[in-house]
Amino acid sequence: MPQYLLSMYQPDGDPPPPEVLGPITEKIAAWRKDLQAAGAWVFTAGLHPASTATVVRSQHGDVVITDGPFAEGKEHLGGFTVISAPDLDAALEWGRRIAEITTLPCEVWPVRSTDGG
Repeated sequence: MPQYLLSMYQPDGDPPPPEVLGPITEKIAAWRKDLQAAGAWVFTAGLHPASTATVVRSQHGDVVITDGPFAEGKEHLGGFTVISAPDLDAALEWGRRIAEITTLPCEVWPVRSTDGG
């Protein structure tokens, strides 16, 4: 079955206070249980703040290492989930559900199979 990457983007800065974040976290846990029950869940990970990222770039025959995310912006990749879904429409439905729960943007990307497909 095809796999899809659901990438969650969040604003820079401190997380919401516990009274706001708590109910969201509970809804995310229920969403993940739904994914698992449907046999669609593959892997989930949250990321440390963007300030902890390091970029390694090949440039003019040299390797340059810089602090921070590759792109400067007011949002950064905060976490991701890899799912199995029969098609893009099904993956988009999972993405819609998590975007509604978190009110954060969710990118849905098809994952290339190891055979290049």
